[in-house]
Amino acid sequence: MGLFTPIAIKLGSQPWMPKLLPQITWTDQHLQRLTGRRVSLVGLAGLPSLLLTVKGRKSGIPRSTPLLCVPWQGGWLIAGSSFGAPKPPLWSANLRAAETVEVDYNRRRHTCTWREVTGDEKDKVWAHMLTIWPNYAKYTEWTDRVIPVFLLTPQSKEA
Repeated sequence: MGLFTPIAIKLGSQPWMPKLLPQITWTDQHLQRLTGRRVSLVGLAGLPSLLLTVKGRKSGIPRSTPLLCVPWQGGWLIAGSSFGAPKPPLWSANLRAAETVEVDYNRRRHTCTWREVTGDEKDKVWAHMLTIWPNYAKYTEWTDRVIPVFLLTPQSKEA
């Protein structure tokens, strides 16, 4: 846990956060681009993060999204939470349409496969994810949709 983690958790628990998601994502993308992926908003908060790049399901254009992640069994767990917004994040539909994705983690790029985590396994990983970002519990209260959890697994064992 980093120095700014408690502040990030407090900010992330505010019900107005979904409205700021586009600005947060834009700022984080530009911050990462300007610093050669050395600095991210989530990283400044002392939390693990990755940059997910997946082709648009309609356009075929690669789209990159900075995300909070939870390292898990040599890969990463990500949640399609959008801070509890009513609609799922756009990246989740693109992910579901892709066979593989690119993940930048700790300044290393990995080609990954993915799968949605469900059932008892989701309950197990969700409990672990809450230890990293307790606000996921609030997000389930703020939305009527089921928040999906995805496991990204590197094709090579370099994670």
